[in-house]
Amino acid sequence: MTAFHVMAGADNNFVRPVVRKIGFSDIGDALKSGLTDFSEKPSHYVFLCLMYPIAGIVLIVWSSGANLLPLLFPLMSGFALLGPIAAIGLYEISRRREMGLDSSWSHAFDVRYSPALPSIIAVGILLLALFIGWLIVAQMIYTAYFGDAMPASISSFISEVLTTRAGMGLIFWGNLAGFVFAVIVLATTVVTFPLLLDRDVGAVAAIDASMRATLANPGPVALWGLIVAALLLIGTIPIFAGLAVVMPILGHSTWHLYRKLIAPAA
Repeated sequence: MTAFHVMAGADNNFVRPVVRKIGFSDIGDALKSGLTDFSEKPSHYVFLCLMYPIAGIVLIVWSSGANLLPLLFPLMSGFALLGPIAAIGLYEISRRREMGLDSSWSHAFDVRYSPALPSIIAVGILLLALFIGWLIVAQMIYTAYFGDAMPASISSFISEVLTTRAGMGLIFWGNLAGFVFAVIVLATTVVTFPLLLDRDVGAVAAIDASMRATLANPGPVALWGLIVAALLLIGTIPIFAGLAVVMPILGHSTWHLYRKLIAPAA
């Protein structure tokens, strides 16, 4: 039975994994390794990530009503905040491939047997709270500029946002707020989930390691964040279908980035 290790590791000690300094070339190496993992059995990995295109389409349909239009962009952009959760199975596959074990797609669900499952769930809840917080902030910014009035149609909403001073203010402050949320998620989860799969150090220690890795490597981690944002944007253009390829590559690459940022256990 999985033990409840969240604040500390399996031995009830707060362990601080050693953080490494990396260079910009390591980001490229991680992406190459992730692409290699994906190339092994691409059909299986695409199948795993079909949830992303489907979820994206559901979000568009759900928010297509005029009264929900102001939340369309926050939902689409904020959806990336939950990406680290959905990629957990991909980290597991990369971990198994690294160890020379069977890495067929069905093993992505072996995460449920991880002794760090409670910690993984705890961090997942944190990300969900950040996602909800982002939606609330986005709605508050919209209300500050447009009040409680809802757009009559998609075309009128786009016109108001792109051609009015209120729309420019909404774009500026909305993107600024989204940037802050994205930085928080990147700093707190860049290695958190892979570390928990690799070692049951506890959620707090994993988040601490992720933040220390970010502070020790601000340039490379910032570049990684930009690459993730750009690839996710590209993946959403063809009705989210591109995410079925982008997500597994980024997921596997994140595992290899973790290996570069965190030194192996003694």
